[in-house]
Amino acid sequence: MNSIESLFSLRGRVAVVIGGTGELCGAMAEGLAQFGATVVLVGRSAEKAQARIDAIEAAGGSCMFLTCDVTDRSEVQQLVDRVGQQSPSIDVLINGAGVNSATPFFEISDDEFDKIVSTNLKSILLSCQIFGKKMIKQPSGGSIINLGSMSGLSPLSRVFTYSATKAAVHNLSKNLAREWAPHRVRVNTLVPGFFPAEQNRKVLTPERTIQILSHTPLGRFGTPDELVGATLLLASDAGSFITGTELVVDGGFSAQTI
Repeated sequence: MNSIESLFSLRGRVAVVIGGTGELCGAMAEGLAQFGATVVLVGRSAEKAQARIDAIEAAGGSCMFLTCDVTDRSEVQQLVDRVGQQSPSIDVLINGAGVNSATPFFEISDDEFDKIVSTNLKSILLSCQIFGKKMIKQPSGGSIINLGSMSGLSPLSRVFTYSATKAAVHNLSKNLAREWAPHRVRVNTLVPGFFPAEQNRKVLTPERTIQILSHTPLGRFGTPDELVGATLLLASDAGSFITGTELVVDGGFSAQTI
């Protein structure tokens, strides 16, 4: 293994990927496995998980699947305990659970608001509390990667509650990065631009697609595998001095003005 490979290597490390049965976090999980991590996929669909496990194992990686309602504190604690039975340390945590809605502002119901806040924000707070408590006790520390959004940097139209939760995730990540730096626990926000996936396809109307692509210098949507490089940087020793940052992977969207 040459020096660059060693810098990005995750051999001997355990990575928990919440939302790992989805398209984006699933691709990120595969990337972690390719660089040696033992990956724990966390989600609700065993069927979706199996396809991802098969792909990881076919490439020579190691992977397992655990179910968890990440909005429930007791279930998240059970998740940490179950992973802890397999490994003394948890080195990487990716928080990628999320839901979205394009409901007009005056029509947002209490139930919809509570669901989005619970899934997008409460789940991250809980997992950071419970996994973070374990990580700060580990001599090696750890890396937490929270999935943010372009709407967390600047509000996007039509996704009011989603935007608010993602802005909160960005803020929470910076706060935790500051608090946990003495314990060698790094906390960063990975900010995808526009990547068509299950949770946002319903809001990508033809009109909105034209608006997005005309505002994206590279002129196209991202593909899930294009998040792997950024994930490896934040997860591995290659990113050992990176904490409290928002790493944007957006094809130039945030650089476009007129």
